[in-house]
Amino acid sequence: MTARRLGATGPSVFPLGLGCMGMSALYGEADRAESLATLHAFLEAAPEGMNTLLDTGDFYGMGHNELLINEALRTAPAEARERALTSVKFGALRTVEGGFTGYDGRPEAVKNFLAYSLQRLGRDHIDIYRIARVDPDVPIEETVGAIAEAVQAGHVRHIGLSEVGADTLRRAAAVAPISDLQIEYSLISRGIEDRILPTARELGIGVTAYGVLSRGLISGHFSRDRALAPGDFRGMSPRFQGENLDRNLDLVEALREVAGEKGVSVAQTAIAWVLAQGPRRGVDLVPLVGARRRDRLTEALGALRVELTEADLAAIEAAVPAGAASGERYPAAQMAHLDSEH
Repeated sequence: MTARRLGATGPSVFPLGLGCMGMSALYGEADRAESLATLHAFLEAAPEGMNTLLDTGDFYGMGHNELLINEALRTAPAEARERALTSVKFGALRTVEGGFTGYDGRPEAVKNFLAYSLQRLGRDHIDIYRIARVDPDVPIEETVGAIAEAVQAGHVRHIGLSEVGADTLRRAAAVAPISDLQIEYSLISRGIEDRILPTARELGIGVTAYGVLSRGLISGHFSRDRALAPGDFRGMSPRFQGENLDRNLDLVEALREVAGEKGVSVAQTAIAWVLAQGPRRGVDLVPLVGARRRDRLTEALGALRVELTEADLAAIEAAVPAGAASGERYPAAQMAHLDSEH
């Protein structure tokens, strides 16, 4: 198994990263013991000597996720703990009730968010640090410049970005080296292929792709009659509502036929497709899987053993053509915050 490097300046990591958000927020309650067991299983899944990537945000459960990762790392075997890299998003402003009120990318805010994250994680540095969404009131040059100062001070190792468009990517890269862009990318979210992926390739910036299973929608495990828990983000997501859900699950059934012919699961097929896009498009790309349970993690890891031929890739894309998804990937208010969509 070969590690994947995150861009020209970033670290080399296991080909799959673990997105930890669901262990603390937005998908209903999670089982703490199972979350910790899943984190440990992921840390030990990589071959000896290969770094693993844990992706989190300081606003996931208002610090809960960082504290959970702290506990997982403290209780993991020393060798696995030493290979674990942390990727942290910051900047989202929250309310006591859990609402989002905007983003803060001011340099003084960057320093404040960083100090709290280091304390919660129990670490002296963060491996990749990135603002979750561009603050429309602060030039990206100022936000990235503040992270660059943290790199110089030794508190951050690499600078990342999240959900930015091609023009913003160029402006940020002119200030300091950018290791990777974290952005949604899946069979049913392919908008980055036209401008953003080519720009990342040109600039030598890697991609950490989240939402590779579209929040479970194309995992093969979601059904039309599934009851969502209170607070589950998907209850507000356009792709999970009404006729949109029906049409999207029809795509999943078409994908299931292709997966069945390969003798693998729908989720493994969807993840393997994303894994294949890095080499195909000349971009250093690492999918983030949002497993909250060991069985789902085991299934996701199985995607690393799936070999897709050009004929397989063509069959997958015929089953789920680009632009075939029904509904936006976020509610309108959240779409407005996505620099990558403008």
